[in-house]
Amino acid sequence: MHIDRRHVLRLAAAACVPGAWKSGRALAQPRLDGDPFPLGVASGPSERGVVLWTRVVPDLQAQIARLSGLGTERYVATRSDELRRSAPSFEVRWEVADDEAFRNVVTRGTARALPELAHSVHVEVDDLAPSRWYWYRFLLGDAFSVGRTRTPDAADSARENLRVALASCQHFEYGHFGAYAHMRADDPELVLFVGDYIYEGGPNASRYRTHPFPSARTLFDYRLRHALYRLDPDLQRMHAHCPWLLTWDDHEVSNDYARDVGEDPAVDGHARRLAAYQAYYEHLPLPVSTLVERFSHVRLYRAQRAAALASFIVLDDRQYRDRQPCQPAGRGGSSVVDDGACPERRDPARTLLGRAQLAWLRQQFADSRTRWNFVVQQTLFSPLNREAGGARFWTDGWDGYPAEREHVLAAIERTALPNPVLLGGDVHANWVCDVKRHFDDPRSPVIGAEFCGTSITAASGWDAARTARVAAANPHVRFADSEKRGYLVADVNERVLRVKLRVVDDVRKKAPEASTLATFEVDAGRAGVRAVST
Repeated sequence: MHIDRRHVLRLAAAACVPGAWKSGRALAQPRLDGDPFPLGVASGPSERGVVLWTRVVPDLQAQIARLSGLGTERYVATRSDELRRSAPSFEVRWEVADDEAFRNVVTRGTARALPELAHSVHVEVDDLAPSRWYWYRFLLGDAFSVGRTRTPDAADSARENLRVALASCQHFEYGHFGAYAHMRADDPELVLFVGDYIYEGGPNASRYRTHPFPSARTLFDYRLRHALYRLDPDLQRMHAHCPWLLTWDDHEVSNDYARDVGEDPAVDGHARRLAAYQAYYEHLPLPVSTLVERFSHVRLYRAQRAAALASFIVLDDRQYRDRQPCQPAGRGGSSVVDDGACPERRDPARTLLGRAQLAWLRQQFADSRTRWNFVVQQTLFSPLNREAGGARFWTDGWDGYPAEREHVLAAIERTALPNPVLLGGDVHANWVCDVKRHFDDPRSPVIGAEFCGTSITAASGWDAARTARVAAANPHVRFADSEKRGYLVADVNERVLRVKLRVVDDVRKKAPEASTLATFEVDAGRAGVRAVST
């Protein structure tokens, strides 16, 4: 189905503006046959306040049941008709209160849930007090859905401490998202999600659980995939618990994609990426300002401050990158290459971030006035030689773009960036590293720390023996584990950053047990990681 994306962008801008609370017959709605908010709520920071999100889908369960019974061939034949189904707009009421019982509502309004945007609602509220918790709810008819959010700090304010969680790689087919129940109990005030919010592929009968839908290609497919994931109750409750600051990786579109090309150039392309980007916006608490040029350019890189204590500098390493080096003929995506056999890997002209984003990142470093500086990006930043006896590197991460990593390291050194900490995901394993100015030089100083978190559910391809062997071959690696799934919890104050690697015992359980695999600290003013006994 052809969609005028410029028109959709105008609608998105109009729909996110808070409107006056209407009453009486003005709020008459089409008849609803089910819960209008089956995907719950979510919030995230915006430039001047918070974004509140929900989506109206009263027939979602019936829709999934109907499509599940079609089979792949009939599903593919009917998905265009599904997208063309006529659907009304909804006027959704919303309220923000400073108490959980909503006795003191501080602001309220209405928002339009439009069919062109899958009836998603993005309300941007910028008239709240900074640095405090609020409760919000959406209402439609007699139904409502409630969440809690926290407004950003004023730039010149003081803050003693902060707790954040880091998550990535939640794969529906590998297990349940029960790790989020433990994250909620850990009570962070911000979740950093660094990619692979969904997985786009078709069903695989060898995995723990499966879904009946083919690989996502169209806007309808991506909408359905996001909805399937967002039905998870623990994921919903974590979104309702606190704001999320998000970036994406590859599986929100297609595996290993670079700009418009993924593993299979025959099925990847501009139209697929635009469809995936629109569905991503429709299902997550992103401000409309991220839609720079319709859905062909969604600006996710941005910086968020926690008073004078910490900055979170969020990157996008997918949208602007060059294709991975030394790709086999007829195939896109990544590979593992011998360093000497792939001179293209070291080409200084190749980019992972794109020139504009890299220039912005350098400026963020130069302008930083916070005690800690977290670079929030998708994957493992430190180099990882994958063979003890040679030099072999994976080309989809920073190892495929070493000149770009050198630009970042040089900028950290040149600006004397205070207490830099790299955060990442993607590789389905926990990696803790000292960040060195020159990784190839044993005498080079340590200038930062890195914590690359494991996945929520997605399985690692490495066993414990291989992980230990590779870690031993890379002396900057302080800890590595590929066996466990989970998330990170980071507590930061003026003096120290403490990071706990939180893991669950079995993602196949809806209510898994959780434990702390290891704990590390970084002292302010002293680069490098140290292990802590717990």
